[in-house]
Amino acid sequence: MENRRLSPGKPRLMASWQRSERYGVSLDEVRPVFIGSVDTGSLLYECGSEVLTGLQATLANEPVSMMITDSAGLVLARLCGDDSINRSLDRVHLAPGFYFSERNAGTNGLGLALADRAPTLVRAEEHYCTGLRGYTCAAVPVLDPLTGELAGSVNLTTWSDSSSDLLLALAQAAAGNTTALMLARSAGRRMRPVPRGEVFHVYADRFEQADGGRCASRSWNAAVAEAHTALAAGRVVAVVGEPGAGKTALASLAHRQARPRERVLSARPPAPDDVDAWLTLWTPELEKDDTCVIVSGVDKLPAWAAGELVRLFTSARREGARPQPFVLTAEDFAALPSALVALVDTVVEAPALRHRPDDILPLARHFAQRERGRAISFTAAASQALTEYHWPENVKQLKRVARTAAARADVVDLRHLPTQVFSSGTHRLSRLQALERDEIVRCLTEPGATVVRAAAELGMSRATIYRKMAHYEIKVPNR
Repeated sequence: MENRRLSPGKPRLMASWQRSERYGVSLDEVRPVFIGSVDTGSLLYECGSEVLTGLQATLANEPVSMMITDSAGLVLARLCGDDSINRSLDRVHLAPGFYFSERNAGTNGLGLALADRAPTLVRAEEHYCTGLRGYTCAAVPVLDPLTGELAGSVNLTTWSDSSSDLLLALAQAAAGNTTALMLARSAGRRMRPVPRGEVFHVYADRFEQADGGRCASRSWNAAVAEAHTALAAGRVVAVVGEPGAGKTALASLAHRQARPRERVLSARPPAPDDVDAWLTLWTPELEKDDTCVIVSGVDKLPAWAAGELVRLFTSARREGARPQPFVLTAEDFAALPSALVALVDTVVEAPALRHRPDDILPLARHFAQRERGRAISFTAAASQALTEYHWPENVKQLKRVARTAAARADVVDLRHLPTQVFSSGTHRLSRLQALERDEIVRCLTEPGATVVRAAAELGMSRATIYRKMAHYEIKVPNR
């Protein structure tokens, strides 16, 4: 890489340039991938277009092009009333239907914002490709307000010689308004909290009663055994699986079996702005021989933070000593930052809870007991409902359900379980539909309830009740 191209003191940009070089991006011209069609039916497209249309009206006479991209850097929409900048952006392929991630176009505003999941301003000379030096780009990632997953970005691009002082602030406002509008149109459900980057010690005495220690299914124990074998041999393990499946619990249990006397620290990913403080908090533990660190959700980390982890992990491997133990977790190995992939020796998958029906009731009883401080029982009907539910949020959701039910009764029956346990429907419901579904479930889970009694209480015919049960995919044991 040419040293003349970037001044020191900008580590995020330098890391992005280094990635661009590894990707083999051209220094002279942009060569993005063209897909030809974009998804104009997504909630991000709908809400982002509405927000940017309003912003465009206030910037009618300014040479600012406003864009929406998906999480992979595909440009979904571009709004601009200035013909000259539109023609210029067409020449560098910054247009709908083209991918403009770092892999495709090198260091640029929207590509770096997506890679680091952080607001980004890239000025003229800071672009990796000389073909983009005529522009200044401000981009801000947009997170799905319900899942917290990266949905895409809002990107504002102008000429490099134009004033850019307010460009990033405008992009941040537009991204924030897009997220708020997405939430408002998502059936009024609650926004997922921002990650806090917690770091905690998994104590041995507490771990004997921890989530994973209660599992007895064949698939869970096979995964634990696989991780144990790898850790005992000094290999670096990546545990992958769906959110809430118990990846950290699996890694902790496997490490306890391999080295019971060592401490286990778990570091959960923080918000992008808190990465520096998060790294400072726990990385000194890597120098201690008696500590294993589990870094959770590394697929959610900014790209530069993944590179810093590689440096820290590598330097912690002392010459002549066994590798300093650490474990990574992610939803999918393919989503692991490329900088970390080379460190991984063994990949272990934490099975989803729906594939481990034998673990559901033992875990439910365990969570309920922790909530109340004594043993809590479940009726046969409640046990059947829990076992037959598909648990889309896995163990995390089961924990929430069991604790809520245990707070209501010593003997948990159908009426103590939340509505979601009886409905396997995946389509989005309006508030009115959700209210109707909940009332039907409430009537069907009362003691001695029948479809006939539920129909009478709700003022519906029995045929209507059956039709609505099918529509909402409601399944109540013995009803």
